[in-house]
Amino acid sequence: MQQELAITVRGLSRSYGDFKAVDGVDLDVRRGEIFALLGPNGAGKTTTVEILEGYRHRDAGTVSVLGHDPAQPTRAWRSRIGIVLQGNGDLLQLTVNEIVRHFATFYASPRDVDEVIDVCGLEEKRTTRIINLSGGQRRRVDVALGILGRPELVFMDEPTTGFDPEARRQFWDLIDSLRTEGTTVLLTTHYLDEAEHLADRVAVIAGGHILEVATPKTLGGRADAAARVSWLEDGAPKTVDTDEPTRVVTELAARTTGEISGLTVTRPSLEDSYLSMIRPFTQGSE
Repeated sequence: MQQELAITVRGLSRSYGDFKAVDGVDLDVRRGEIFALLGPNGAGKTTTVEILEGYRHRDAGTVSVLGHDPAQPTRAWRSRIGIVLQGNGDLLQLTVNEIVRHFATFYASPRDVDEVIDVCGLEEKRTTRIINLSGGQRRRVDVALGILGRPELVFMDEPTTGFDPEARRQFWDLIDSLRTEGTTVLLTTHYLDEAEHLADRVAVIAGGHILEVATPKTLGGRADAAARVSWLEDGAPKTVDTDEPTRVVTELAARTTGEISGLTVTRPSLEDSYLSMIRPFTQGSE
């Protein structure tokens, strides 16, 4: 079982003064899966990820990332992981082509530089200096550098922040291609549609605790939740919550001439389940 896991965390804790940012987190991420860590601001996501990356120490607990304790990082271990950093502020005068080629020299067998630039949607900005890129374009450079070394495991902290809708969809295709190659991806995101599209499993963290780990379709019991049937009848909106939506629609059709006006059948979305889970931790906050 241990060989099937890319990440194993037990009893992870980290405090800042009297504030407990991470409080007894247990987590397993399987090799080759896309795993999304969801949570509101201040939930403990960034602290947890930075501990896994080896950039922040922990107060308690055990952590294994690709079979190694990140608290004692080695060059060989770091070569096996990729990190989508939040910008490269010291290299703003380099062009896209220059920065990607520069980082490629750090790896024994990097991906093809031209391929990485193209797959990250930067071909038209190849000769543009980083300082002249938009925020979304700089984020694409961050992603390019994170996948350049053919890592077994990639950490992505809110990778599509600043992307327009088309760029986000292109990024999703990139993540799907990494999945096909067997790369493990741990990402944090505030976009619930992104987590639903990409993730094999999601974990919700709030108040430093993992609230639930599940597939996007089953999180918070949404797969078994009642369906909501809504329609217009005599110009007035009607709504019924039911475990038998087919029966309700059949009965409506039997007493309705022609189409049922305004008919919709919905179940709780991932966003609905997520917001319900974190609400006790965000009430009263702005």
